[in-house]
Amino acid sequence: MKIVVPDWKTVSIGDLDEALLTRFGEVTFYPLTAQEELAARIADAEAVLCNKALMTAEVMAAAPKLKYIGLFATGYNNIDLDAAKARGITVCNAGGYSTEAVAQHTFALILELANRVADYQALVQAGGWVHSDVFSPFRYPMTELVGKTIGVIGYGNIAKAVIRIAKAFGMTVLCHTRTKREAEGVRFVEFEELLRQSDIVSVHCPLNEQTRHLFNSRAFAHMKDGAWFINTARGPIVDEAALRTALETDKLGVAAVDVLQREPMRADCPLLGVKNCFITPHVAWAPQVTRARLLDLVCENLQAYLDGTPQNVVN
Repeated sequence: MKIVVPDWKTVSIGDLDEALLTRFGEVTFYPLTAQEELAARIADAEAVLCNKALMTAEVMAAAPKLKYIGLFATGYNNIDLDAAKARGITVCNAGGYSTEAVAQHTFALILELANRVADYQALVQAGGWVHSDVFSPFRYPMTELVGKTIGVIGYGNIAKAVIRIAKAFGMTVLCHTRTKREAEGVRFVEFEELLRQSDIVSVHCPLNEQTRHLFNSRAFAHMKDGAWFINTARGPIVDEAALRTALETDKLGVAAVDVLQREPMRADCPLLGVKNCFITPHVAWAPQVTRARLLDLVCENLQAYLDGTPQNVVN
């Protein structure tokens, strides 16, 4: 079987075992592939295993032998599913591999905002404690999470993991999801009520036409003055210009995001350099153990397809 991996560098930095894939056949690994090169690189492929490569109708048309696309990702908005279906190409995604890692990163951001660990580390390294006239120089305001209300957007696996952690911190949990739900210790509310009541809003819903720019100027206007905004889901769920305005006008106290509308970040990103905006470069999913789990799942999907019992099919 001829397999092409067009964007291996987005999954591995040399710390994953390529042999797990080469056992399936002849595999060509490309660190990255420019869009204009993609069609040529997969022209003879029977299977493509990709992360963010754009598999458009035109690209697929250039690969007459292509029968399988395996995603190193849960999201599949980079695949033209209609074109894949029309050509009889099976598309399988990898869901659930990063649940705990993303939930952990969500709270890493929240705890950084609450406890100012980076600020205090910088103070100590700059000699601020050595030269302090008090034993405990608490120059940066901190807060406790217990008793605060967190509003969770979505109720998938990651959202549920975030809720579990929030409850362990003694937080009140609100949740908004399109499907009516019930869960112990969680109050399901309408979107605007969640915005009005939450001290912290954390986004964990999928990106689709209903959620694109869900967080816009109108949504931020409904939030509590000084509230915190967290996004570890998908960048286009947020109108970045509106988020910038909400931060610069002090409507929001702080924001912390791991995802942007355009990635990698561009020099003209509306959030670059904005006060009280913490940005990590889409790394919530990226611990080595998490990516190793992802590779295992991609291999399981490919094996299931070859066995005639495809799993995690999205088209």
